[in-house]
Amino acid sequence: MKKMFVGLALSLLVALAACGGDAAKETPKDGAKEAAVVKNDNSSNPDYQKGLALVGSSDCLTCHKISEAYTGPAYADVAAKYANAADTTIARLAQTVIKGGSGHWGSIPMTPHPTVSEDDARQMVKYVLLLKK
Repeated sequence: MKKMFVGLALSLLVALAACGGDAAKETPKDGAKEAAVVKNDNSSNPDYQKGLALVGSSDCLTCHKISEAYTGPAYADVAAKYANAADTTIARLAQTVIKGGSGHWGSIPMTPHPTVSEDDARQMVKYVLLLKK
């Protein structure tokens, strides 16, 4: 059941990314919005693709949503906070995915994910950082 939900969520995210980008390009309200849509189209970025697959196959979406706070912060908010993050910041955030953490986004602690490898955690963080508004 969980795999079916994750697969459905992943499919929905991919479909929304594909449809949402084209619709915004066809009927832009102004040139700046069109440029933003083109700038934020990450679907061909390998970090985006790999990270999306890893997040989709994990339990991340149980607590996080892309553009709205849920149990944890919205991915877009995390991306905005750590925009242009250095490799050391990516490594630190990857360790937070693995070991858990608290106090950075409120009082609810992040659950540790000790079975996630360092490389996979880094890839997930890179994906999240690509979701800036």
